Amino acid sequence: MLKLTGFAQENQEVDDVLTLPFNERQKTRMPATTDNGVTVGVFLPRGQYLRSGMVLAGEAGFKVKVQAAPEILSVVSTDDPLLFARVCYHLGNRHIALQILPGELRYLHDHVLDHMVEGLGLSVRVENLPFEPEAGAYHSHGH
Repeated sequence: MLKLTGFAQENQEVDDVLTLPFNERQKTRMPATTDNGVTVGVFLPRGQYLRSGMVLAGEAGFKVKVQAAPEILSVVSTDDPLLFARVCYHLGNRHIALQILPGELRYLHDHVLDHMVEGLGLSVRVENLPFEPEAGAYHSHGH
């Protein structure tokens, strides 16, 4: 197993890609398999959060780019800034991981949350997309 223990510059050439869902990108210690079938062990400092585009460095200069895997997401769109803020507030108040884009909000699909959002006046569509939620105000993701 090849150990990945640090970070490299994101604009460098890489040897492989590690495509992971959001749940796995929150772990700092785990076995994984790259897109090309290489078995790796991720051993990073605690408190890190793997974001799409990060490059992990391992033994003998091996570099792996992290990529967000497509996941089943609930997607909400609106041009109404007050309604957008209201929905963000209610989901955030439930500590839901949110990806916030201009006029669009994404979260891991959950029919109960979808029903709440619809009750607030927005339509929800379900899509299979990469998920890159906000890191949070107190979360360190520097390296």
